[in-house]
Amino acid sequence: MSEIEGKVVAIAGASSGIGEATALLLAERGATVVLGARRPDRLEALAARIEKAGGRAAYAPTDVKRREDLAALVELALDRYGRLDVLVSNAGVGLISPMDELRVEDWEEMIDVNLKGVLYGIAAALPVFRRQGFGHFVNTVSTAGLRIVPRQAVYAATKNAVRTLSEGLRQEAGDRLRVTVVSPGMTRTEFADSMAPDMRSDILDSMAKIAISPDAIARAIAFAIEQPSSVDVGDIVVRPTAQS
Repeated sequence: MSEIEGKVVAIAGASSGIGEATALLLAERGATVVLGARRPDRLEALAARIEKAGGRAAYAPTDVKRREDLAALVELALDRYGRLDVLVSNAGVGLISPMDELRVEDWEEMIDVNLKGVLYGIAAALPVFRRQGFGHFVNTVSTAGLRIVPRQAVYAATKNAVRTLSEGLRQEAGDRLRVTVVSPGMTRTEFADSMAPDMRSDILDSMAKIAISPDAIARAIAFAIEQPSSVDVGDIVVRPTAQS
């Protein structure tokens, strides 16, 4: 029996890309998935796909900028299934631009989604994990935080903030909770959709040349989850072999 089978996993940012791939893979391996994202039509379609394949899924529209939405996602897991084993914080935006353009609203959006969204998830799930005596946080960050490049300073800063936050949480978690950080490299997702046209074209060109499938990141997340409860996989980097 897989260590994944029977676990209840909530995924924020589940409607596409890495979140969608993770939901499909974990459900295939026997987990019950609780899906959160801003697009309810996508969530409904994904849940139906999982259930048609014999899996179990629930969903709730979730904007990670709203603390109450993360609380409701966790409560959905508890109300429907009686427990929560894993929270995957995957929602993120990359509104990259040169610092000189002073796109302060974009900076704030990245802070709100990429950092505060993770904090809101922790605030919702940590008390539950403490009561249960078990639980696992999986936070998606980025290789952009490992190799800082022009135009990605604020984006990388938010991802590195989550990396730092996760390590601090791990040290406070004790011997019954687990914390994993997964750093994807260039991956075929909708990451570029919200960018300014000039930024988007560059990213899409790079994706076309070297990007890997979201399934690769999903397998890394599954690897961390499927370890025995006494094993904490702290940091996983998954990137194309061609990525510098």
